[in-house]
Amino acid sequence: MSQRPQRFDLIVFDWDGTLYDSTALIGHCIQAAAADLGLPVPSKEQAAYVIGLGYHDALARAMPDLPRERYAELGQAYRRHFFAAEDQLSLFDGALQMLRELKARHHWLAIATGKSRKGLDRLLQTPDLNGLFDGSRTADETAGKPDPTMLLQLMREFGCEPERTLMIGDTSHDLQLALNAGAASLAVGYGAHDPEDLTEFGALHICQTVTELQRWLLDHA
Repeated sequence: MSQRPQRFDLIVFDWDGTLYDSTALIGHCIQAAAADLGLPVPSKEQAAYVIGLGYHDALARAMPDLPRERYAELGQAYRRHFFAAEDQLSLFDGALQMLRELKARHHWLAIATGKSRKGLDRLLQTPDLNGLFDGSRTADETAGKPDPTMLLQLMREFGCEPERTLMIGDTSHDLQLALNAGAASLAVGYGAHDPEDLTEFGALHICQTVTELQRWLLDHA
């Protein structure tokens, strides 16, 4: 780096619900897929809770009675609903400008997500995002959240110590991931989990909007 950031060298973002406005659609698609297969439909709260977990962990939490041999069938139904509406999704307003400002301040930017590698790469290859992130980890290539492996791997990739690493997310899974890896965390209260459920994980702050998140990062990161 030509200039060392103030506090954090590596800033790691969750994707869905933190940078990408997709939580409502994901929850709806989980419910619709369950209905397609004649399964008990999880509540909106149950569907939202599992966002950010790895695929198998999410299904085990949202539909505990579903036999594992039907996971693939449910996954196909979910993807059918999601891909039919994916082109309606976008980054939260202000998120792209925030990322560009952080990049200009010489932070390393990375993603740690419960998405698949294929799904994330499809999004990161768009013109606005291509080359913006320095690294990423997905749940299908390493352990899912809140296991610390993906964050530990990113820190090792950049030679970054936990005290110089900040994890940002909208769920308790993201914040527990940071705790398990020994890194600092920042919560956002506009995503999948209720802000009241994010208070017990030692986050430095809970930001209620992307504008507040941007301001906090520029002032404190």
